[in-house]
Amino acid sequence: MRIGMLLLLFVFAVTAAYGDQFTARVIAVLDGDTVMVLRNSGPPFKVRLADIDAPEKDQPGGVESTKSLSQLVMHKQVGVDSKATDIYGRLVAHLTVGGMSVNEEQVRRGMAWEYSYYHDNKSYIALQNEAQQAQRGLWSGSEEIMKPAHWRKLHAKDVPVSTLPAKPSVLDVADYSCGSKRNCTQMRSCDEAFYYLSECGVKSLDPNRDGVPCENICGGS
Repeated sequence: MRIGMLLLLFVFAVTAAYGDQFTARVIAVLDGDTVMVLRNSGPPFKVRLADIDAPEKDQPGGVESTKSLSQLVMHKQVGVDSKATDIYGRLVAHLTVGGMSVNEEQVRRGMAWEYSYYHDNKSYIALQNEAQQAQRGLWSGSEEIMKPAHWRKLHAKDVPVSTLPAKPSVLDVADYSCGSKRNCTQMRSCDEAFYYLSECGVKSLDPNRDGVPCENICGGS
């Protein structure tokens, strides 16, 4: 019963946000185009940045892209302009900080590809062209680059199962229960770490008390 109620709360958090504009605090940066946010007193949920596609963490450029996004939004209040929800239950949105488009800035820095619908957003295309000409980030020539979608297809068998979204959800609460796990090495994912911290009260996962558990997994700083 408790798990069912939690699942309803998490689903409500995303559906209530869909099509809305609001502010939220970024509590984790999961990769170069995905963050975890808190809105008011509700549960944390994932936001996927619209119109861009960043390298996977294990892909060349993935660490740098994640660090760039963390620098832009980590622990900050961001404006969220929601556009849709994806098949994994994540809110797809444009983020702003101080009036600056975070989505556009990631492309301008060369830390993500433009990924607009039918690749028809001229502003994103122009920003990518600018980054390529200036040889920023992914376009610096230091490593061979590959579009994330292509990389995922080639490396699907190499990606740990724990990092792959299993089904549409926010924190996949139905997959978890409060067991005997007490440290980050036992966590299968950032979602599970958040569950153990917020629902099971395992404070050892957040030694610096900043609200982000297992920062080696969840991208805290």
